[in-house]
Amino acid sequence: MKNKFIFLIIALAATAIAHNAAGQSPSKNPIDTTLESKRKVIDSLDKQLFEVLGARERVVREIGVYKAQHHIAPLQAARFQKVLERGIEAGKKEGLSAEFVTELLNAIHKESLRIEEGIRP
Repeated sequence: MKNKFIFLIIALAATAIAHNAAGQSPSKNPIDTTLESKRKVIDSLDKQLFEVLGARERVVREIGVYKAQHHIAPLQAARFQKVLERGIEAGKKEGLSAEFVTELLNAIHKESLRIEEGIRP
């Protein structure tokens, strides 16, 4: 599952490159320089993806504390369904398949539940 999740993150980064790097000027050494340049963009985007995921999971931890204090179950199926629907719609606008978005959000949700369940006494 971890390898699948990493692959999904890399695929997401590659899609972002197609949107963000299109305006960059061509390099002098077309193959090596262009490839290296694009890989640096991927590395930067991967770093940003993990920073955003980390920030998201820190909020999940805060929500988990609140839920634990108020005896609310970690799994809120209706809420996740709404997140999934919004994610699929946003993904479509970026050229991402519903299957990819669903798999990605399921992996993120699984990690979020792991974090929330770890907060419980």
